[in-house]
Amino acid sequence: MSHSNRNNLVYMANQIGKFFESQGHDQEVAGVADHIRKFWDPRMRKGIYAHLDAGGAGLDPNVLEALTTLRKADTLLSS
Repeated sequence: MSHSNRNNLVYMANQIGKFFESQGHDQEVAGVADHIRKFWDPRMRKGIYAHLDAGGAGLDPNVLEALTTLRKADTLLSS
């Protein structure tokens, strides 16, 4: 995945986080994870997970937590 595509995914994930930010930490993390699970296609999730593997630079802390949680759930479902 190109650098600009990853930057776009990071930007979009952080924007989702900003939407849920006013609801508090737990709701933000759950809301981001749920939104990405429902609306991002597998290629997008694969790209953001690759970005996590590379350190997750630029992701807001709560978004990083949401993606880490979502990835664990995706891994459990695919096992």
